[in-house]
Amino acid sequence: MNDFLIKDGQKVVMQGDSITDAGRRAEAAPYGQGYAAIFREMVTALYPERSITFLNKGIGGNKTTDLKERWDDDVIRHQPDWLTLMIGINDLHTYLRAPDDPEAVPLERYREIYDWLMARTRAQTQADIVLIDPFYISISSRDNFRRRVLEIIPDYIAVVHEMAEKYDAMLVEMNDIFANCLKYVESETFCLEPVHPARGGHIAIALALLRTLQGI
Repeated sequence: MNDFLIKDGQKVVMQGDSITDAGRRAEAAPYGQGYAAIFREMVTALYPERSITFLNKGIGGNKTTDLKERWDDDVIRHQPDWLTLMIGINDLHTYLRAPDDPEAVPLERYREIYDWLMARTRAQTQADIVLIDPFYISISSRDNFRRRVLEIIPDYIAVVHEMAEKYDAMLVEMNDIFANCLKYVESETFCLEPVHPARGGHIAIALALLRTLQGI
């Protein structure tokens, strides 16, 4: 078995939006019922001898702007050994729906705030970082909004890749992983609509994260 990078006694903070949240603030507290919980269960099953602390800090509806407001409270103060971050689809959606809205997050603002999050983490913690691409589980669509998302999401993903390189973070190319899966199965296998995964989608994310941290 490949060596798993998260060691005994370490702490993992998992940060993001509703995909990470997945009920962790309600009926499925404290880990949620999505990929964060599944990843924790996989790690526990594979490495039961390691005492690893997992903190799910995802909040539904969040954008990078929201994360910036709570970054010190929900990340820095915990001094994690590992940080996983998946954020971006809400940033993109707000921009497409209302580009002139002050709450919208166009590409350059997304880049600026993502860069702030990474710089702050590097300056204030010793955490290793794993960045997970935002994704859209759809191949094509005649629907105008879905088509526009598919046209623009590569630009937002490119920002994540840029940040991974700049800050020496690991990268999970989740959008490409789902796109490859959709060559063989219907999108509903993973997601009943393009954004919020069903259990199959959450399993795919957890597995991709696990493989990344196993060096596979």
